[in-house]
Amino acid sequence: MQTNLADFIKDTREGHEADAILRSCVHCGFCTATCPTYQLLGDELDGPRGRIYLIKQVLEGKKPTAKTQLHLDRCLTCRNCETTCPSGVKYGRLIDIGRKVVEDQVPYSFSQKLKRTALKELLPRKWLFTPAMKTGQLFRPLLPQALQNKVPRRENAGSWPTRAHARKMLLLDGCVQPAMSPNINAATARVLDALGVQLVVAPKAGCCGAIRHHLNDHDGALDDMRRNIDAWWPLVQAGAEAIVMTASGCGATVKDYGHLLEADPAYAEKAAVISGLTKDLSEIMPAFEAELEGKLNGKISKRVAYHPPCTLQHGQQIRGKVEGVLRAVGVDVQLCGDSHLCCGSAGTYSVMQPELSYQLRDNKLAKLAETKAEMIVSANIGCLTHLQSGTDTPVKHWIELIDSALTATH
Repeated sequence: MQTNLADFIKDTREGHEADAILRSCVHCGFCTATCPTYQLLGDELDGPRGRIYLIKQVLEGKKPTAKTQLHLDRCLTCRNCETTCPSGVKYGRLIDIGRKVVEDQVPYSFSQKLKRTALKELLPRKWLFTPAMKTGQLFRPLLPQALQNKVPRRENAGSWPTRAHARKMLLLDGCVQPAMSPNINAATARVLDALGVQLVVAPKAGCCGAIRHHLNDHDGALDDMRRNIDAWWPLVQAGAEAIVMTASGCGATVKDYGHLLEADPAYAEKAAVISGLTKDLSEIMPAFEAELEGKLNGKISKRVAYHPPCTLQHGQQIRGKVEGVLRAVGVDVQLCGDSHLCCGSAGTYSVMQPELSYQLRDNKLAKLAETKAEMIVSANIGCLTHLQSGTDTPVKHWIELIDSALTATH
């Protein structure tokens, strides 16, 4: 694709990156066939190829409109198109650049600004979000359905292991997951403890930066990333083997720290190291398959449907590992039809674009129901909460299934 970027961006870092991405696109349209929003809306401008054209026009100097903004905001950033693309177009990076440029030229309405500001100021701050979530859970039966969908029932996290091990890994506690589903990280710590690995949480680490970044607050996101690097660095220097991610959305972002901070001379080198150490939990566990099989084979009799989050299968390009671990310990795990498609959660998308989000959720749940599974498992807090809001079938993180079986054997 030929480009002629406007003066306001062509000599910037973002401009150089966007230009390279645009030039790699060959207009083939393969991406359109796997785009969830195009499948729902049937509009070329609500598919990756159409959005790429819109971004190209804006970067070449055409004035964007509210309609331009709407088409870009309807994108889930699921990155299914990147998996499909034969040319390796880095669409996720391009949409982030394009949205920021459009927002700078087309301000949101007051109500939209209020909602976006609330999300980026509340969600990443655990000291604000946790008491707000606990209050919501206390009064959950009185809340309207739309809010109940965002407030999972309270659960007990159980105990955190206290044994010390020679092998140590860091764990990103995250911002919303500890309040919404505290058992996920505790279950991960218990499972790894049983396998001789100690999980360590750096107290000053917090939101990975994804929330602010995808709401166009790129500077705020970079500050979140720098804070995490500062919190982890002493522990990395002390010999931590890996930084474990139990939320695939966080993992996709932290693995990108090296790229996002490469222009920061104070953090570029450290950010690259952090990204290299970052592993999704499903990348850690296969090394323990044989040991787990010995402990658990035949202990889990449930048929389970696995929903692979977009941030895992498309963002991180990790497929098959969760299913492999579960099958190794004897779980009957099924993938539903169209398992490559997004469930509609997509970070804050379910708040910003609820109609499309719930359509995608219901489509996904219908496919999952066809597996006749007793439980749905996934690997990202957003997917878990979103799917659970539409079904009575239990929806859990896959590590919770292993943890409960290990606990039952003691």
